[in-house]
Amino acid sequence: MLKYRFTLDLQLFSQEKTERATPKKRNDARKKGQIAKSQEIPGALILLFVFISFFPLGGYYKSRLLSLFGILFEQKLLMEVTTSNVISLFSDLMMQGFMLLVPIFGIAVVVALIANYAQVGILFTGEPIKMKLEKLNPISGFKNLLSLQSLVELVKNVLKLLLIGLIVYQTLWSERGQIMNLARVPIGSIFSFVAGVTIKLGIEIGAILAVLAFFDYMYKRYKHEKSLRMSKQDIKDEHKNSEGDPLIKGKIKERQRRLALQRMMQEVPKADVVITNPTHFAIALKYDGATMEAPTVIAKGMDFVALRIKDIAKEHGVIMMENRPLARALYDRAEIGDTIPADLFQAVAEVLAYVYKLKQKVK
Repeated sequence: MLKYRFTLDLQLFSQEKTERATPKKRNDARKKGQIAKSQEIPGALILLFVFISFFPLGGYYKSRLLSLFGILFEQKLLMEVTTSNVISLFSDLMMQGFMLLVPIFGIAVVVALIANYAQVGILFTGEPIKMKLEKLNPISGFKNLLSLQSLVELVKNVLKLLLIGLIVYQTLWSERGQIMNLARVPIGSIFSFVAGVTIKLGIEIGAILAVLAFFDYMYKRYKHEKSLRMSKQDIKDEHKNSEGDPLIKGKIKERQRRLALQRMMQEVPKADVVITNPTHFAIALKYDGATMEAPTVIAKGMDFVALRIKDIAKEHGVIMMENRPLARALYDRAEIGDTIPADLFQAVAEVLAYVYKLKQKVK
């Protein structure tokens, strides 16, 4: 019973998602669109930089506004109402409005691209917009409304509203004296005051939203990392799937070694001589002057394999020669199918000459 409980606890521990995600898991999640990204960072930065742009581009916005109102009150106020005049008026107004909004649109596009690239880099995937039937399940939708994520979003939105309201209240309260005196100042001063307060509020609100968006991104990143965590068993399964089961790979290698050994043993009867240690090493050599430039190692082995080579050589009448230094040198420096090293030519030639003499006597 104790052993069973220990085994069960070990299995449960191996299933706990305590390990960091592997690069493969991260890459697969990224391809599916599962990334750590805050949708609020681009919006907050766009608001902040658009209002900051009023400082260097204030003169441009002023001239475009004056041109816009000048068309209405100076050029077109007393015009005759005809089809062509109305079309011309709206064309001019649209052009002036477009020229007024071009810098804002440009800043918004550039900031949005930079903010998204900083979060996720370059990513093109259509996985998140694929049609999935589970998204239409009302029960799942209701569960999402009551989830912890929904509660966090609610708290975050309430916090944003409270902070924005507090900033607006403090700014207007600090300017209450100026606001009370607006009825006694020229219209130009009123516009200047309103513009200054608006830009100040826009920058402060944009900065606060940017800070909140940064914390939102860190929370999204934490949730993303937590969702990608893997158990030890998950890592083992991934390793098996990507590189193959080690047990199966071991069996395949063993079978390959066995087949290679079998092919090598089939070449031993074709050898001219087998050089031995005499007990630890055996190297089978073959030389054909018509097709080979030098003697070639067609089989070699140590201990049990060497004993098997000698048995096969004895069965097929292959001459065996004992030469300990030569056998060790050939085993260490030549692989199966290789010609013998050049500095061993003389020693091997003497062995082959002796073998050929023995064969001649036998004949």
